[in-house]
Amino acid sequence: MTQHLLIIEDDARLAGMVVEYLEQNAFKVGHALTGQKGLDLLSNKLSASPAFDLVILDLMLPDMDGLDVCRRIRALEGPQSGTPVLMLTAKGDPMDRVIGLEIGADDYLPKPFEPRELLARIRAILRRGSVELAKPGAQKNLSFGSLEIDRNARSVSVAGRVCELTSYQFDLLVAMAERAGRVLTRDQIMEAVRGRELEAFDRSIDVHMGRIRAAIEEDVKAPRRILTVRGVGYVFARQQD
Repeated sequence: MTQHLLIIEDDARLAGMVVEYLEQNAFKVGHALTGQKGLDLLSNKLSASPAFDLVILDLMLPDMDGLDVCRRIRALEGPQSGTPVLMLTAKGDPMDRVIGLEIGADDYLPKPFEPRELLARIRAILRRGSVELAKPGAQKNLSFGSLEIDRNARSVSVAGRVCELTSYQFDLLVAMAERAGRVLTRDQIMEAVRGRELEAFDRSIDVHMGRIRAAIEEDVKAPRRILTVRGVGYVFARQQD
């Protein structure tokens, strides 16, 4: 089945090149020049719009900040709110990338970029969901006290309360839950979800862990589900309330 992507980018020339390249690699691609039109397409306010499997989102748009667009995507009703977001940023400050991850982006790619790297990032994000469903026993839910992980529905709840996670954060949580009780380094966690390789001084895993904790912990200052092992990495607690 052909996967449908949406690129929200005000640089028409760049967007045209990206659309052409991705369509040559078997994707169907929609394009929006503004953040608002992208949100309308994603939320199906434009009747000809089908569902999208992933959004490529520029950080700097003429009508609104890309970070604000990402926040609004996560606030949409229905399954569209969980659409993976790959953020494009022309800014060199790593903090811009960290903020993007904190407000719900699944990954980021600095401009200028090689089309092949963009393609690899897209495939990695999309593959994470399909690989999870294909795993033996993937239909089996994971339970730790009041924490429930439904791998088929790709949803997480604590005491019946639905926890909002991005697609990537869900996969990180599942990878750790499957290895409950084991101390994992950041490299091992990244490898477990088949994500991109860590860059020097990359804080993305720490940012995602903070977001996951905010969703599933009662007190993020005293976490009891995902514990930090100083100088090593993280461990998902085997015994939980």
